[in-house]
Amino acid sequence: MEMIKVIILGLIQGLTEFLPISSSGHLVIVQTLFGIETEQLTLDVFLHFGTVIPILIIFRKDIRDILLFKKEKRRLSLLILIGIIPTGLIGILFEDFIIKLFSSVLIVGYMLLITGFLLYLAERLGKASRGLDEMKGYNAIIVGVAQGFAAIPGISRSGSTIVASLLQGLDRDAAARYSFLIAIPVILGAGLLQLKDVLIVGLTGLTWELIIAGTISAAVSGYLAIKYLLHVLRSGSLLVFSYYCWALGLIIILLAGLL
Repeated sequence: MEMIKVIILGLIQGLTEFLPISSSGHLVIVQTLFGIETEQLTLDVFLHFGTVIPILIIFRKDIRDILLFKKEKRRLSLLILIGIIPTGLIGILFEDFIIKLFSSVLIVGYMLLITGFLLYLAERLGKASRGLDEMKGYNAIIVGVAQGFAAIPGISRSGSTIVASLLQGLDRDAAARYSFLIAIPVILGAGLLQLKDVLIVGLTGLTWELIIAGTISAAVSGYLAIKYLLHVLRSGSLLVFSYYCWALGLIIILLAGLL
């Protein structure tokens, strides 16, 4: 695989993992255009690890306090644990079904339309002001369920978790923080599960130089994406992402027969 393709995939992974426009959907589209198959599993693992890096940097204070079991963060730790349980169960129960969806770029188009609608709904209705200290266990479960179904290509993980939080009355800062923090164990867990398969098949056409370049690319673009999304949530509108998902979804549906 050429260096330029790896860097492009890293950029797309980092940007779309955190912007609410679906990383899995975009990677399916790019894979279809580039015809990337055999090397994808290995590259996916390291790109996902790369996207964890900016979360660890930007939310380092929350993460440090959680790891140190500080009293003021114990409730947040419990909410994160509660949230990842339904995500994991959905991943296990529907794994085979979800994997099959990755072979259809048409599915990606329709799911992007749904993502756009959810973002539109959250922007219009998500006007409450509850903080994380007011979040309940059932709120975390609902966000976890939303994150689980975001494994479907075209459904945004960050978008679905932020939407689920906003529609339950959390403010934008709380929704963003919880969305990114709950992503860490999910992304790392999925990466570790894939890593065992990578150890079996090997690098399959990739060199360590390519892997490092892709990981750095994903980390840098992921950092920029998180910063931009936080800015939008504080002083902008989610509608820009909604319109983007609708436009791309319609284009993919119209062109699906040609891809």
